[in-house]
Parts: sequence; C-alpha cells; structure tokens
Amino acid sequence: MGVIVVGAGLAGLTAAAELVSAGTEVVVLEARDRVGGRMLGVPISPGVVADGGAAYLGVRHTELLRQLRQHGLDVVPTAMAGASTFLMSDRQTTTPGRLPPLDVVAIGDLFDRLEGLVAGVDPQAPWQTRGAERQDRCTVARWMAEDVRHPDARTFLPLFLGEMMAADPAAISVLHMAFYLRSGGGIRYLNAFDGGAQQWRINGGSHRLCEALADRLVRPVRLGHRVVRIDQDADGVVVRCAPGVDGEPRRYRADRVVVAVPPLLAQNIEFRPGLATPRATAVTGRGCAAKVHLGYPSPIWREHGLSGWSMSTDGPLLSTVDDSPPDGSVGVLTGFVTGAAASAFSALTAAAQRAAALDHVGRLFPQLPPPTRCTVTDWLASDYSRGCYAALFGPGDWLRLGPTLSDPHGRVHWAGTETSLEFFGLMEGAIRSGRRVAAELIQSAEPVVPPREVLAP
Repeated sequence: MGVIVVGAGLAGLTAAAELVSAGTEVVVLEARDRVGGRMLGVPISPGVVADGGAAYLGVRHTELLRQLRQHGLDVVPTAMAGASTFLMSDRQTTTPGRLPPLDVVAIGDLFDRLEGLVAGVDPQAPWQTRGAERQDRCTVARWMAEDVRHPDARTFLPLFLGEMMAADPAAISVLHMAFYLRSGGGIRYLNAFDGGAQQWRINGGSHRLCEALADRLVRPVRLGHRVVRIDQDADGVVVRCAPGVDGEPRRYRADRVVVAVPPLLAQNIEFRPGLATPRATAVTGRGCAAKVHLGYPSPIWREHGLSGWSMSTDGPLLSTVDDSPPDGSVGVLTGFVTGAAASAFSALTAAAQRAAALDHVGRLFPQLPPPTRCTVTDWLASDYSRGCYAALFGPGDWLRLGPTLSDPHGRVHWAGTETSLEFFGLMEGAIRSGRRVAAELIQSAEPVVPPREVLAP
C-alpha cells in the first residue's frame, strides 16, 4: 500500500515512521519550509535553543518517552526551586509556593467545582457524557458568570485556563474544558511540575524529535507543498498541492492519505467527494498562544531566591517559567501570552510586541536587569498552525464533531492531537494519534502501489 501523509508535525511523522517500518511506501507533504509543526526550536544563544511551541512532558507520557529513548534523546527537569512571583493588578508580591495571593477558600471552591465537571466526563466518548448537550452549548464564560460568585475565583479561572489550554473562557464549551482537563490526566497532574505534566523538557528542544523521525523516512519530506485538494475514487487518491515556485501544479497519487494537520487547516482543504462531517465549524477556535523568550547572561533571578515562575492578572505575559539549560550557561525566561491577551498581542506590530513584553518583565521582576534578548513566537499569526497549543472546541462542537473525529472518509484517514481522546492537545496525544492511524492502514492489507507524482495534463 502506498500512503501520502499531509503534515510533518509530530502526528504525521509518527504515522509515517510507523508505516515505513512496516514496509509501506510513504511520501510526506509539508506546507512549511521545515518539519515539526507546532514544535519549533528558537535559538537563544550559540548552542542554546528554546521551545517556541510544545515543550513539556511527564511520566505518564509513555509513548513520547518511548520515542525519545528510541532516538537517543534525553530530558531535563523544569527548574522550579525558589519563590513564585505574582503581579496582581500592578501589585507585585512573592510567595514560597505557587498559590496566588487570592482568597484561598474561593480558589479551593473553584477547583472543587472543576473537579466535579472533570470527573463526570466520559473520556472515551465525551459527547455521551451525562448532560453533554447542556455542557456543550454553554461557554465557560457563561458558566463562570452564572456559577462562580467570588471575584477572586473569576480572576483566577481565565489565568488557569490560559496556562493549561491557551483558551479564552468565551471561546470554549464547558464540555471541552472538562474533557481537555480529564484527557490530560486531571487538574492536579496537568498543573504540576514535579511529578506532573510539566516535569521535563526535551534536552535541546522538542523539535529534535521531529527531525529524528523525519531522518528515519526513506524519502525526504517534501517541504513547501501546501495541499489544497484531495480527490478519491475506487482506484486511489490524488493529492493536489498549490503550484510550486515554477508555477506548475503538483499532484501525487497513492492508495490512501493521512491528513495530519489541525482541524481548521483540514477544513480548508477541498475534498472530492465532500466530507459528510466537517473537521471544524464556525465556532471552532484557534489555540490562543504566543511565547516570548527572554535571554539573560545567566539565570540571575535564582540569585534573588526566585524560581522564575510567575502569574500576572494583566498581559501580555500571563505566566513565566525558567527554561534555562541545565548548565546555567544562559538564563531563559519563557513568557506565555494566552487567551484573550494573545489575541490583543497578536494584533500588535513585532516592535510593539517586544516593547510590551519588556515593559511587563520590568514590572514583574524589577530587581533584574533588562534581558539581552527578546524573541516572540506568535502562533496566532502562523498560517500553517492556526494557533497553539491545539484547536479549541466551541459551543456545540463536541456533539457535532466528536463522534467522527477519527473515522476515515473513504481513503482519507485522520491524525493529529485533536483526533486523540487520550492527552488531547499534547505531544503525547499527537503520537498516539499517529500510531493509531498507522495501525489502521497496516491492517487494511492492500497491495503496494507506491505514491508517485502525477504529471500535469
């Protein structure tokens, strides 16, 4: 069987590598000029690269850890020793732990309510959750307005969802929030560094895994190939790409195709015959995230007894974390711009983004000198990602899209972290989706017809 994989992110490359190992002929088409998708290395200094996209993992991410071992990649701990910093309505404070200076009882009550929602979700079929229709029609913003009374809890929830999901409460349904938190291992696991989902980073950057997977393929990934149309009939599929630099159309024929791109991008592809169920709707949102990397000569905040972790009620940097290399050769603070703040941030010019970030870090850490480097990775402005960490399911999306997320459309199969009911939105979910779709195709046992480029008529 010959297979074309559309998208050279972690899901697509995992599927391609598994298929190649099984003896399948595979061609991978990627719109960008690089592999990795929402995993991106950002140079900070010679020999030091930070994660511009997906970064963190924990012990439950078994498939990701297996792939890292297989490719000789190791992990480094996320540094969390020291005090946390909070900037609440321009009032800067530090505390020994990660609890913000808000009403403890109100925050505890909020987490109890969230835990109740999370526990009630059907993890294998969230659309079959008891009360699913009501939860899927209600946005988190509406739920918060109706059920969350304390102002400190209302202040905290958007910050929490921004950090966990890169989501604006107005853009997602209650069902999506509850499912995402359940799928990722629960609130406590997702929110934890030591022993949790943010325990480690991949040494040298997560993009190295995608590069290693691409190197395993028999045929190099074909970069600069944006897929615009997929035709299928009884004999196979034809995948059509936008014209190349020479203006000539590019077409590839194979037995099957795996589409491993985010839902909003998949929805923009023309399918013939058309899809019975869309990949995204008018309310399916983009993950609202930008990352700001601030470089210093060393992790000098540690000299002040600080961990580098922070939370702010006002943007742009709603949270920061210490992503310095283990040897401390340079200091790297990663700032997260998420939710509604990311949309406002993305509308700024590049110069204005840097100015806003530098002003914020100056108020957040007044004891530190200005950073020597400031880089911005704006995922909302990325044409071939349409946001990060993952797509956001709006009101009604789970009931409409959920039951067919991974169902093949004839010879078209689907991969991507948004098609995984396990660790949805995470690198682990992307890998599991790639392995699932590869198993589907390997078990189909069709005769081998190698993918080939079709000459234009």
